[in-house]
Amino acid sequence: MTHALNARPGAHPGHPPEELLIDAEVDDEPAPPAPPLRPWLLLLGLVLVALNLRPALSSLAPLLNQVRDDTGLSAAAAGLLTTAPVLCLGLFAPLAPRLARRIGAERSVLLILFCLAGGIVLRSLFPVFGLFAGSVLAGASIGIIGVLLPGIVKRDFPRQAGVMTGVYTMALCLGAALAAGATAPLEKLFGNWELALAFWSLPAILAAAFWLPQTRQGQHAHRQAFRVVGLWRDPLAWQVTLYMGLQSSLAYIVFGWLPSILIDRGMTAVEAGLVLSGSVMLQLITALLAPWLAARARDQRLAVVLVMATTLAGLLGFLYAPLPTIWGWAVLLGLGQGGTFSIALALIVLRSRDAHVASHLSGMAQGVGYTLAAMGPFMVGVVHDLTGGWNAVGYIFIGVAIAATLFGLGAGRSQYVAARSEHL
Repeated sequence: MTHALNARPGAHPGHPPEELLIDAEVDDEPAPPAPPLRPWLLLLGLVLVALNLRPALSSLAPLLNQVRDDTGLSAAAAGLLTTAPVLCLGLFAPLAPRLARRIGAERSVLLILFCLAGGIVLRSLFPVFGLFAGSVLAGASIGIIGVLLPGIVKRDFPRQAGVMTGVYTMALCLGAALAAGATAPLEKLFGNWELALAFWSLPAILAAAFWLPQTRQGQHAHRQAFRVVGLWRDPLAWQVTLYMGLQSSLAYIVFGWLPSILIDRGMTAVEAGLVLSGSVMLQLITALLAPWLAARARDQRLAVVLVMATTLAGLLGFLYAPLPTIWGWAVLLGLGQGGTFSIALALIVLRSRDAHVASHLSGMAQGVGYTLAAMGPFMVGVVHDLTGGWNAVGYIFIGVAIAATLFGLGAGRSQYVAARSEHL
């Protein structure tokens, strides 16, 4: 998820923020908005849009072996294919505020939904070229919407910020799980992987249809510009950023390669997709509970160690444990990764003195962090190519998890980054 988080000014480390939300206008301070004309229709539209922010990433994994067989892609090239959309999450997210200022946030979301649908369809056309070009377009679209959508939530549901954040997170997890679990059965139904991948353009088009009424409201706000100084020179900001990037790297390795690992160990594509889907669904539990509990502790270092250890145990279980025990390791992995991601978001808020610093810290974490995260799936593909198997990938899991824990221990200390916000 590519976001800029807002914190309550004056919040203290170790105490829960009033809001754990994202603001698309990272440099602005919006005036109080008018309530939406049809809140239920906006809520439905938000849920449908959020459901579409992960299927393009999780739908390819269950079919990746078949796609490689049909196109002749090497494991390294397949790693690049899974890396490209993740890289685009960070590279294209900064375009979101500019696009929103030019044509409005609602119209931007509608436009980018059609781009997302186009990218998903393009992956099914012109093999190899279409796969890469469509993945880039889909990743760029997800990166932009991922910044815009929660900003709309914050603006139109200011008194239900916590509840709406939970709904948003639930929709993300549900979309990822549905695509991971249903794509292989769709391939069996349609008879080819191209139509199975293209199917996930239909939910994006449906979401656009339900989102269309929001583009007619044209809500605007008066803004006052700020700048944040000293952030990029602050060691604590870099610890937050590197923790975000390294834990995300493990997450996108799972999206990109976990089904391939299970298939090579003897599972069918349908079974592997269901395991990934179930693990992602379980992330919802700790995605909601982990930051709530961590924010009430004196600091977040113990929480970082627990969720990273759980994640690493799940990953190593998928590689080395007996196949009949896989569902147990899927539970561990889901609970661990739901916690690592949500704590990464919470740290951005808890380490920032005010909303403007939090927004810029989130921009730093997403730009650098997701670029770093994109290297994980590519490294797994290269190691698999060089060794001809998956056993050596365990060293990648261990190295990334240890590094993430070390930076997380630094980021989890109860203190603020030294950056400050100033009026322009």
